[in-house]
Amino acid sequence: MMTVNTVAEEVVLVNEHGEPIGRAPKNSIHGTDTALHLAFSCHVYNRNGEVLVTRRSLDKVAWPGVWTNSFCGHPLPAESMMSAVERRASHELGITLTTIEPVLPLFRYRATDPSGVVENEICPVYRAVTEDNIDVNPLEVVEHRWVQPEDLRVAVEAAPWAFSPWLVLQLAQPGFAAAGSE
Repeated sequence: MMTVNTVAEEVVLVNEHGEPIGRAPKNSIHGTDTALHLAFSCHVYNRNGEVLVTRRSLDKVAWPGVWTNSFCGHPLPAESMMSAVERRASHELGITLTTIEPVLPLFRYRATDPSGVVENEICPVYRAVTEDNIDVNPLEVVEHRWVQPEDLRVAVEAAPWAFSPWLVLQLAQPGFAAAGSE
């Protein structure tokens, strides 16, 4: 499994139009006054059409212990989004992806967790497929499950507080096909 030094890792700061305007250390970006920055979310499927949901590590700064999409991350400065998605799939889940496609390329959200940490991201959403067995990085993921997409929708509608706000918002987007259709 690939390891990443999160202390040295940087994120891309962006303006309201998503254009890069700078960079900042990842460990300083998520606080009570979080600058708008670039991120991504990915929903991973297996050959049976099930989607992978993960429960965030209890050591995460924002939304520790909540269930969320398969994985998220931030592209490094000068890194392509596809390379970032592949890097984080390997780092968080120990997998390679056979396909990656955008499903919500313009997704953006701002949310505040119970401790006051703010997420403020332009966050394209991807759908990917893997044939690999999951080998989670315990610093990122504490639990994971393969579930039917419709079961995920039902669970999120019944208990949105148990899921990350970005997952709840993504599933509510018109035309979002990552959880429900091939």
